[in-house]
Amino acid sequence: MPAQRPAEGGLLAPVLLILAILVVATVDATTGPELHISAFMGIAPLVAALRCSYPRTLLVAVVYVVSLTYVDLLTVPDWAPASRVVGVFGAFLVGVFALVLCRTRLQREALHARTTLVADTVQRAMLRELPLRAGPLEAYGFYVSAQEGARVGGDIYEAVNTPHGLRLLIGDVQGKGMPAIGAGLEVLASFREAAQYQESLEGVAGRMEQALTRYNARSAEEGTDERFVTALLVEVRGAGRARLLSCGHIPYYLVRDGVVHERSDGEGGLPLGLGGLSNEPRRSVRIQPEPHDWAVLCTDGVTEARGGDGRFYPLAERIAAWIDLEPAELARTLRADLELFTGGDLKDDATLLVVRRAPVNDAVPAPARTAAA
Repeated sequence: MPAQRPAEGGLLAPVLLILAILVVATVDATTGPELHISAFMGIAPLVAALRCSYPRTLLVAVVYVVSLTYVDLLTVPDWAPASRVVGVFGAFLVGVFALVLCRTRLQREALHARTTLVADTVQRAMLRELPLRAGPLEAYGFYVSAQEGARVGGDIYEAVNTPHGLRLLIGDVQGKGMPAIGAGLEVLASFREAAQYQESLEGVAGRMEQALTRYNARSAEEGTDERFVTALLVEVRGAGRARLLSCGHIPYYLVRDGVVHERSDGEGGLPLGLGGLSNEPRRSVRIQPEPHDWAVLCTDGVTEARGGDGRFYPLAERIAAWIDLEPAELARTLRADLELFTGGDLKDDATLLVVRRAPVNDAVPAPARTAAA
């Protein structure tokens, strides 16, 4: 991004600044040496440096230097030559400083833009853009990182169409923001691979556990923190045929016949990374969705978000209040309401997915099942 790129705000700011300089210089030139207020207009090129492009800042600085030079040389007859030189030199220094400040600002903006581009690219590689679509499954929602300036963090999600049915993941890495990215990426990559080849959700979770165990072993060797990950795995193999496996994740919300139900199917499994603490294997549970059911999955950054009075965000109440909204609109409304509820001060990464089967006319045909399936 070049330093001379046009800045936001158009021509209004430099035009107003130039008019102010000319008006003040004219007043100085016509009222005699008693007033001499144009020296205070040194703020004009500094304001331009903070708001305008480089060429426009240069124009404001030139007008300021020329105007002040004219006033100092021609309208203050009682000044000594040394005083005139000091006045003109001071105006020149202000103009140069404004140009340096403008270029520095533009370079920082360019660096920020490049950093944002890299972060966006990392996010697209790590997390697919919402909404997710896998076969007839749709997942609308939002993802917000708690770390200021970060586009990615410790929450993960994915939906894939596999030979074993539609499989969906939502997870929450211990910690938040940038430090949690490594563990989240490891688990997410493992899910994408294992979901295609593992016959059962237990097998998928086992592969994710192994990947995170290897990551934690490397982290221990490097002296960095080990992590665990809560996760909710969902599998849909046909109408009324679905399974769910919870790895220490929070409940989800099932919407059936206009009523919101908080569900904790399969609750009790240990988070990924802590599986070795128990001899009990993780087991998925069968659920029986009805044709018009839909669900809301989220991480605890949503349900544990606090308002100014210390209350937790009442997600179930909000879903019930806006139950007639389309999924995309519901997701946007919930995000705006969450930010309003917390005053924009989220303490943890927050992810929410509104999951439903697409209408029949919009559904994407599922791929043919392999012989092994």
